[in-house]
Amino acid sequence: MHILLEQYKTLVEFLGQALGSDYEVVLHDLSDGNNAIVAIVNGHISGRSMGAPLTALALRFLADKEYEQHDYKVGYRGVSRRNGHLRSSTMFIKDEAGEVIGMLCINFDPSRGIQAANDILTMCGMPPVSCSPQAEEEEAPQSTEIFVSNIPDVVRGAIEEVTGRAGMPSSRLTMEEKIRIVEALQQAGLFHLKGAVSEVAAQLGSSEATIYRYLSKLKN
Repeated sequence: MHILLEQYKTLVEFLGQALGSDYEVVLHDLSDGNNAIVAIVNGHISGRSMGAPLTALALRFLADKEYEQHDYKVGYRGVSRRNGHLRSSTMFIKDEAGEVIGMLCINFDPSRGIQAANDILTMCGMPPVSCSPQAEEEEAPQSTEIFVSNIPDVVRGAIEEVTGRAGMPSSRLTMEEKIRIVEALQQAGLFHLKGAVSEVAAQLGSSEATIYRYLSKLKN
């Protein structure tokens, strides 16, 4: 881990205690290529733990070099399979040369507040509020962060997003479709993750050499 990130581990603990159990605070170490979680508080919100990889959206931030234009991204939508819609923000941690070495992320789960508001509305004979504010629903799909706990889930989720179908056998994919999937995964920054090539190859029913060939072809 980069030495500059050590102090942020204490900050993660502090923010988790100060903000309370509705806020997940996460530190990702990007300095060694693993891009994994190295500190997390209130991980029950997204269901993640130490060592979990970056999300596809965070990888897209890296691929698009968002950190060169912004120091942070605030208030985009997150989706947890455990707790539904979250409100997410990310700060890019940079070294002296301006290179990103980490991400400090905060994910707010509004479900308890919404439930309390709905209880009051019900007592007053009024309809409940939605857990998905209209402003969030109007966001573009690429502004939504899907939280997963391991690389196979990241790859599987990205493939499903590209194909629009879940659990489709790789034998039904044409070469052209596989190339389009690899291109979409590349644009999403998925190949920043160690082990992504082998996982994509397995899920597409191809060899790693084939995936590397697709990637080389896309660079030309």
